[in-house]
Parts: sequence; structure tokens; C-alpha cells
Amino acid sequence: MTDMYDEPKTSGVSLLAYPHSERGSERGRAKDPVGYLLSAEQRARERQVAYETVRLLRQDVIDCYRKEGVNHYDNCKQVTETYYKLVVKQDVGQVQPDWADKSKNEGF
Repeated sequence: MTDMYDEPKTSGVSLLAYPHSERGSERGRAKDPVGYLLSAEQRARERQVAYETVRLLRQDVIDCYRKEGVNHYDNCKQVTETYYKLVVKQDVGQVQPDWADKSKNEGF
């Protein structure tokens, strides 16, 4: 609660995307095992970024509700809408690779 009025903290970290590599055949063996593992790690990082984004937006909503009190319906509407729009997205806004088979999704 002591950092409620501090400036928001932002990170300058940017992750480099690996080219996406899918499993090659029905048996599950990848054509490029190293590329497949790198793309799996990238998807895991993207999933963690999505989770942390939701957590930070949820904290913003909580802080706004506490700060505004009874006026939170009017004053926190934009913060709450931003949080809601992200939460209702598929995979909470996680960046997905371009799958060759669109019906396949190794997300959630």
C-alpha cells in the first residue's frame, strides 16, 4: 500500500522471437528438434508475459478501487474495461505463433 502513489514501473526488456517449428509427423517427432524446443520455450515466455500483464492490470483495478472509494464506478471504468478486455481474450492475450494447421493450438 505504500507504493500506491508511486510512478508505475516499466521494464525495457524485449524478447527475441524464435521461428516457429511444429512437430513433424503423427508420431510426434519434430523435423527440427532444437527449433521445436526453442519455440516451445518462446511460447512459455509469452504465456508468462500474458499472466504477469493480467496480474498487473488486476493490481491497477484494486488500487483504483481503494483510492476512489465509493466513486469507483465512475472513476475506475477505463481501468476496469482494459482489464476485462484482456481477460476475455483467448489465452489472456498471449501471442500465438502462426500454426500451419489452424485447428491445432498448443495453448490452453
